[in-house]
Amino acid sequence: MKKLIVAFLLATAPLLGLAAGGGVHLDDADIDLGDQASLQRGAKYFMNYCLSCHSAKYQRYNRMAKDLGLTEDEVAQNLMFTTDKIGNTMDIAMTAEQGTEWFGSPPPDLSVISRARGVDWIYTYLRSFYLDEKRPFGMNNLVFPDVGMPHVLWELQGTQKAVFKLDKGSSGNDIQVFDHFEPVTQGTVSAEEYDQVARDLTAFLSYVGEPIQMERKRLGVWVLLFIAVFFVMAYLLKKEYWKDVH
Repeated sequence: MKKLIVAFLLATAPLLGLAAGGGVHLDDADIDLGDQASLQRGAKYFMNYCLSCHSAKYQRYNRMAKDLGLTEDEVAQNLMFTTDKIGNTMDIAMTAEQGTEWFGSPPPDLSVISRARGVDWIYTYLRSFYLDEKRPFGMNNLVFPDVGMPHVLWELQGTQKAVFKLDKGSSGNDIQVFDHFEPVTQGTVSAEEYDQVARDLTAFLSYVGEPIQMERKRLGVWVLLFIAVFFVMAYLLKKEYWKDVH
């Protein structure tokens, strides 16, 4: 039994570390996958700001149209920039070699990023870029330090700087700890509006990670109701069969 407990703890330790976000506080994404308008806006942001570098090659345009309440014509006219066939997957023209040359490593496919990182991680990451002149693109990220990706949404959010404070580490030494962000330049949208942009984009990536999840949850309610009704019937049947014994 002890060996089983140790094996379970060892297996779940990486997941716990991932959920903790490397010691950085993760904000609550508070997404609503039942909000089709939010998902449609998220799709627009993904196509305009992300798809040039990041693919989502496990998602098809026509499937997205069906799930997000859009017609195939609407998707073809407004959301398809890398292909001309509605049945194609969301792939990109950039090769892995080009990605490595331009960014240091090929930009990852984002089909299952929400399942690998979690929606809170994505939401916090999109809001945690800050000015850093030491980085090639002049930006760093609090959640993903030294990330090779530039802040593609900077025109919407504007720029901000990270303010750190001195704190005592576990060994008693002074260490720099993040305190807060300070705005430097104003973006084209307000801070509240940019938070909604990040939330919409996070919701869309969550949908892409598991397009069937809303249907799965809907069916799950009916399955639980069936189990509850079946339990009552089974219990009454058991009492009927065993009434003479008890």
